[in-house]
Amino acid sequence: MKIWIATGGTGGHVFPALSVATELIARGHRVTISADDRVRKMVKDGAPVGAKITAIWASGVGAKNRIKQIMSLSKIALSALWLVIRFVLVKPDRVVAFGGYASVPVVFAAHVWKIPTYLHEQNAAIGRANKFTMRWVKTLMTSFPNVDGIPSETSARIVYTGLPVRREFIAAAGTPIPGSGKLLVTGGSLGAQILDDVVPAALIQMKNKKIFVTHQTRPENVAKLQKLYADNKIRANVLSFIHDMAGTIVDADLIIGRSGASTVIELETIGRGAILVPLNINPDQAANANSFARLGGGFAIPQAKFTPKWLAATLTELFDNPSRLEKMAKKSLVANNAVQMICDEITK
Repeated sequence: MKIWIATGGTGGHVFPALSVATELIARGHRVTISADDRVRKMVKDGAPVGAKITAIWASGVGAKNRIKQIMSLSKIALSALWLVIRFVLVKPDRVVAFGGYASVPVVFAAHVWKIPTYLHEQNAAIGRANKFTMRWVKTLMTSFPNVDGIPSETSARIVYTGLPVRREFIAAAGTPIPGSGKLLVTGGSLGAQILDDVVPAALIQMKNKKIFVTHQTRPENVAKLQKLYADNKIRANVLSFIHDMAGTIVDADLIIGRSGASTVIELETIGRGAILVPLNINPDQAANANSFARLGGGFAIPQAKFTPKWLAATLTELFDNPSRLEKMAKKSLVANNAVQMICDEITK
């Protein structure tokens, strides 16, 4: 079977696509992966042997500048026209799209030629691009059991498959918490500055100095945070990049971070309690965090309420009661068979 996989935009769209491509090739299918310029190198470096890679012209249309919006829409329209022609020659049997604006022209071209099309939504609230292309797809596959914003008039089947994660997370599934008083803070981006501001301030307020914090931050903040923790006699490892995120999560009793889909699903795959602080301009992250909190795996706390006082009280209560951390870890655990389920679905 010839299967065309569409991805692009960010790593959160790319990695699940590459995982599914790898499994499909292992099953004997022929795979082509299309991606935009932003992630072409990422796709090329991570694509399985045997996959064909092709570039398309697409970018997001969320810019406030009207000229940039028109340019972005023009790119998508031209790519759609090119793919309509290309599909005459390639004739894929299935199209699988992993969201983002790079998926729109591919899904449209598949619709023109009535090719069965499968769309994957990574967040617990459907994105704008996926919401737009829903009218043309056969099946919507979701990372979370419930997804907000799906059009009520859609004729697409909704199938909960989960979100593919790297193999090291699957291998660590169900690992018990170490019970060693370790806290992991996953920042590292400009949008995570609030974690750098609130977490150290909360730990300084606490009487419990036995907590060891691993704090990921932006490179320019490393030295400042190292000094702040050292001056207040807080045991900490501050770094700008974590090479083994799965192992670092396994080594922690509790995680504090934003709530992107990949982060939340990785926590659910391993089984770790967390305090999630959604990016306040991103409804997708709020939906993801709320889904995690409903499991009983932790807290979804709005940024406005994420204060040093609240965090200090919450961390004190949790680390003084290790059994609660164990319960949170167990409740957060969700079996992840996403790659197999997605591949089974599209090759029926």
